[in-house]
Amino acid sequence: MASFEEESTVLKAIFGDTLTESWADDPEFVKYVSELTSYGADRLSRETDHLLEEKRTVDKQTEDLAFNNYKTFIQTANCSRDIFKDFQIIESNLTSLQEKLPEFSSECQSFLDTAHSITQSRKSNTLTLQKHTQLLEILEVPQLMDTCVRNNYYEEALELAAYVRRLEKKYSNISVITTICAEVKHCSQLLLAQLLQQLRSDIQLPACLRVIGFLRHMDIFTEAELRLKFLQARDCWFQSVLSNIPKSDAYQHLTKVIEVSRVYLFDIITQYRAIFTDEEPLLKQTTFRGPREAQLLQSWVQTKVDQFLVTLREDLAGGVGSRLDSLLGQCMYFGLSFSRVGCDFRGLLAHIFQDAALKHFIAMTDAANDKYDKNMETYTLVLRSSHQSSTLYPSMAVDMHNPPTTLLQFTPLALYCNDILTAINDLRVCAPINIASDVTKQLQRSLRRVADTISNFHRLEHVSFTEEEEKAFTKMCEIAAFDLIGHIQKCLLLIFPPDQIAKALGFTTQHLHSVGSFLYTIDTDEVVSPIKQFIPEDVAPPPEVVDQEADSGDGGDQLAAVAEEAANTGVPVVEPVTFSLDLSNSTPKVEDNVTGGEPAIQAPADIQAPADTQAPADTQAPADTQAPADIQAPADTQAPADTQAPADIQAPADIQAPADIQAPADGKSPVGSYQGQQVQSRPSTPKQDSNFKID
Repeated sequence: MASFEEESTVLKAIFGDTLTESWADDPEFVKYVSELTSYGADRLSRETDHLLEEKRTVDKQTEDLAFNNYKTFIQTANCSRDIFKDFQIIESNLTSLQEKLPEFSSECQSFLDTAHSITQSRKSNTLTLQKHTQLLEILEVPQLMDTCVRNNYYEEALELAAYVRRLEKKYSNISVITTICAEVKHCSQLLLAQLLQQLRSDIQLPACLRVIGFLRHMDIFTEAELRLKFLQARDCWFQSVLSNIPKSDAYQHLTKVIEVSRVYLFDIITQYRAIFTDEEPLLKQTTFRGPREAQLLQSWVQTKVDQFLVTLREDLAGGVGSRLDSLLGQCMYFGLSFSRVGCDFRGLLAHIFQDAALKHFIAMTDAANDKYDKNMETYTLVLRSSHQSSTLYPSMAVDMHNPPTTLLQFTPLALYCNDILTAINDLRVCAPINIASDVTKQLQRSLRRVADTISNFHRLEHVSFTEEEEKAFTKMCEIAAFDLIGHIQKCLLLIFPPDQIAKALGFTTQHLHSVGSFLYTIDTDEVVSPIKQFIPEDVAPPPEVVDQEADSGDGGDQLAAVAEEAANTGVPVVEPVTFSLDLSNSTPKVEDNVTGGEPAIQAPADIQAPADTQAPADTQAPADTQAPADIQAPADTQAPADTQAPADIQAPADIQAPADIQAPADGKSPVGSYQGQQVQSRPSTPKQDSNFKID
């Protein structure tokens, strides 16, 4: 470090400010300075001259060299200039090359990558070519599965689906495999739809077993979901069958619904129990969160029974006429059939049929009252002679259970009696004891309305009454109070015998009369109260009419005697006898004023009734009211005792229908009703006519 500083000091002392840094960096200069410092004073003093001499020598040599080699120098200069230019060009090109080298490098890398990809692709293509057959089979799996599904080759389709699932687990990262799996899943959905559609069709148990086996193999649903799907699909088919049943006729619709429900629901339950038999293990495996598979069937059956009962109520409300007993028998057989699978619902039917019978009876009696009110608006009082009443109907006096002939003296009363007896005849085929009280009350209300109408008729017309009309009105009140009410009371007792009511309640007949005679007895005092003032006090009721005001208190015994007599003699309430009368004396002119309905008094022979006034076909039991041939009720399928008419009520053998009155096809005719066309009287001149018919 010290020698360097000393050298620097020496150099500055020798050269002064002319010393440059480039000299200090020159090795020759440093070497010369080192030698110079080693010289003595003499040498140093001569060094200047020595240097000048050397300089002249060098200059001389340079001049000689330049002179002798000037061409070379010129060439060298030219060459140097050219080289310099070339170096500039090279420098420019090198700069351009440096700028393009990165791009070139990237292109080279891209080329390498492409070459590598091509190489790999070539290898893949080579491998693909080698495995062409196997790959083609895999690629054709979706098409093959679609063909199998559409041609119902379900087993093969399920095998293909399982194979594709295995491929998906191993090669889910391959796009082709993913595409194939997606297409196969679409085919699986088509397969599922076809299997469920088969369950929505009319298939038998073997086909159901096969379909459920395929669904289980698909492993789409849990056990609970599979059961639910089965019930949903079968219910869909069942509802489609029900929806195809015509609803124009309530009776026909209900009959078909009963038959279809009985047959098909039983088949569905049988199929379900045959397919899903492992009830106990399922109960053990069920958690509180999941549905109870064992309860699915019970819930579904309960729903179907509820739907059937709703349909039953709706159709019964639509009106089935007098064919309620046929429907009751079919429904009872339906319930009995279900009892074999633990779904007996017969106990739910009684209330429905009871309400239907009562509503039908109430509707018919209300219609009878409306018709009676209308007839009374245009009625003219005419009193027949007592000779006609006593001698013209000798055959009618034989049977006390026929309508009183005195009613024929007053056409509105006869027509009303006809309508009430028609309602009773419709009721008797299905008359539960439970509705005895309601029927009695309805009859009492209806009769009270008749009495009110008669009272109103007197209030409006009594000012213009003649003496004969006053007598006729009094006679009409007597007949309405005694004959009409008495006959309806007898018919009521024959439908609801007191002994049967007492038996159902656990009473004796005498005890029932003392505590519950209102169940089957019409309150005569209440009914006739509006017209009681028009009945002479010295007029006594006929022997067959029950006097509820008698102090002896034997009215109940008399009613029971009437019912007992009916049961012992076999007098029918349900199936009356038809007979005819020939009237030769004068009667009021009558004309038909109705377009059909229940049988009533027939118009005289010289007055032709319109063609449309014939009794409608629905007054006869049609052939289709019988239970279907395939529905055979076993011995224990009989309706309860309170819904059947007494078995011992037979038509008397000594009463034959006249030759001109044909019995209906089913051998039944309305009980105790007047045979012929319904009529309405209007003011007219009395005219001779004959040949009235009554039944």
